[in-house]
Amino acid sequence: MDAKLKKGYTTGTCAAAAARAAVQALLWPDQIEDRVRITLPRGEVLELPVTVQRGEGWAEATVIKDAGDDPDITHGVAVQVRARPGGRGITLKAGRGVGRVTLPGLAVPVGEPAINPVPRAMICAAVRDFIPADKGVELTISIPGGEELARRTFNPQLGIEGGLSVLGTTGIVEPMSEEALRVSLLPQIDVARALGYTALVLTPGRRGRSQAVEGYGLPVRAVVLSGNYIGDLLLACAERRVKKVLLWGHVGKLVKVAGGIFNTQSRTADARREIVASWAAAWGLPAEGVRAVLSANTLEVVVQVLRGFWEERRCREFWDYLASLASRRSRELTGGVLEVGTAFLNLAGGVVGVDEEGTRIMEELRHAG
Repeated sequence: MDAKLKKGYTTGTCAAAAARAAVQALLWPDQIEDRVRITLPRGEVLELPVTVQRGEGWAEATVIKDAGDDPDITHGVAVQVRARPGGRGITLKAGRGVGRVTLPGLAVPVGEPAINPVPRAMICAAVRDFIPADKGVELTISIPGGEELARRTFNPQLGIEGGLSVLGTTGIVEPMSEEALRVSLLPQIDVARALGYTALVLTPGRRGRSQAVEGYGLPVRAVVLSGNYIGDLLLACAERRVKKVLLWGHVGKLVKVAGGIFNTQSRTADARREIVASWAAAWGLPAEGVRAVLSANTLEVVVQVLRGFWEERRCREFWDYLASLASRRSRELTGGVLEVGTAFLNLAGGVVGVDEEGTRIMEELRHAG
């Protein structure tokens, strides 16, 4: 099997290529082409296929996004740019399927189309040489189906409404890039900080977010999805002067943090049972119970195993203690900059264990919401 994965190109690259083709067709209708060359931010030149159509006073070009081997939900979407004569300079507008920014904290001002700075610069650079100094164009970027796709992205959490964002920093999609995924999580913190939150909730998944907001009344804009990158998000919170963080999520994920594991992807490190078993043994769990913990297939089962050996109060004290260990490890990771609390949940959303700091942060956030 060939381990080399195919790279793709970003929505920003598609928009820049479509913009160039549309403006060329608008101003130079005798020069319509089916391929267009653009220069990427790092100097590479890329040639993309494009389809163009013209009407009275407008021209529209479409580029189909190819994300390569990256599992990008926008792979195969049509990125369309319609060009019309405008005032002097270049005006960008959001068409159907392209979102609009409604909350502060992002790189794009509130009210503007969700077209990030690098794609904006790429689009303008791609068309500038076609436009006479005393002329201008209006460019409307559309992504048919983008509104539906956006519901599966972070855009609703970021306050980007109506569609997708036009993204990209290099113009190229690196397949299966963990760095790209980590970076995509960070704007959630920026938005929350811009809205005034200094205490945030980090939760690995959407189930945890739903439980936090709907089950416990925590403010939705203060809840940040971390994926498996809990350590990276904790450090990002510290860098952005967040004061307090509540780690919130399923015990099977977060108990790893009690063992100093901050990337909770099971392929990276999976010591859930070992962490619980070692501490349970230290708390006096008999060998039979330790073996049952180690052989359990899920942490839901582990919770029940402990209930078979200990009273409910003892179980709760144990899980509260492991929650406090997760908080301590997190504080140590950030050099003591963050106050951290932890709440372990089961699949039904019930609290399995929570430390004192976690309880305090929960109450603070409930009142803040």
